[in-house]
Amino acid sequence: MKTIPVVTTETIPGQTIASTCGIVRGNTIRARHIGRDILASFRNIVGGEINDYTKLMAESREQALDRMVDEARALGADAIVSCRFTTSMLAQGAAELLVYGTAVRLAEKSE
Repeated sequence: MKTIPVVTTETIPGQTIASTCGIVRGNTIRARHIGRDILASFRNIVGGEINDYTKLMAESREQALDRMVDEARALGADAIVSCRFTTSMLAQGAAELLVYGTAVRLAEKSE
């Protein structure tokens, strides 16, 4: 499967955007785990990184990105520009991670 570049900039260096396909997005909603919360509360006392939450957020970002790229592919896009992430609390202990951007088609390179 062809790799679709995802960038935070409005352009892709060395490429020309021929057309836009529209806004694409991917999201995931994750709930905390009571066991992790207990361990995290101990970590809050002594300080330091909460590895379980770091891993949970990394997995959430990848899942949301994958969903956005799948949506772009369905539109026939070659790339996604202006990519942004946002998070929001939905309920006690549950958060949404949303990624969005603009799906674009790139102009063919002339040799």
